[in-house]
Amino acid sequence: MKKRLVYLILPIITLILEILPYGAVCNFMRPSADGTSVGHFRELYSYFDLMPFGYANFAPLFTGIITCIILLLLVIYCITGKTRLAIMAKNILYVCVVFSLGPVVLGFHFLSVVGVLITLCLIGEILLLRHLLKGTNESRETQN
Repeated sequence: MKKRLVYLILPIITLILEILPYGAVCNFMRPSADGTSVGHFRELYSYFDLMPFGYANFAPLFTGIITCIILLLLVIYCITGKTRLAIMAKNILYVCVVFSLGPVVLGFHFLSVVGVLITLCLIGEILLLRHLLKGTNESRETQN
């Protein structure tokens, strides 16, 4: 069981980064004082904040929810050791990575450094789980 706890590190880091109020981006416009030009300002929110969701930036909230599901699956995997749960978590991680890159559809100015770190942590977890599942597939083939 202690060896399986390694697979919880990156999802926990990802969840912490998603809770911080620096991940989801909303860009707003406001007129200047003389009313001739328009100024832009950027506000950052947590992935679980509903403000970006209300402004049609759906991806951060979906990414946060899916990350919680993945963490739950991996905790159960660490307790039980059933590789089926790790396979499910890996497959759901692919969807989560696509959602974490969702703000790029709105433009690169909707992506933050923390958002990129979240995506990198999710990709790192995919690579860890692929390595784990590759090892279990090889051991199954040698047993047959």
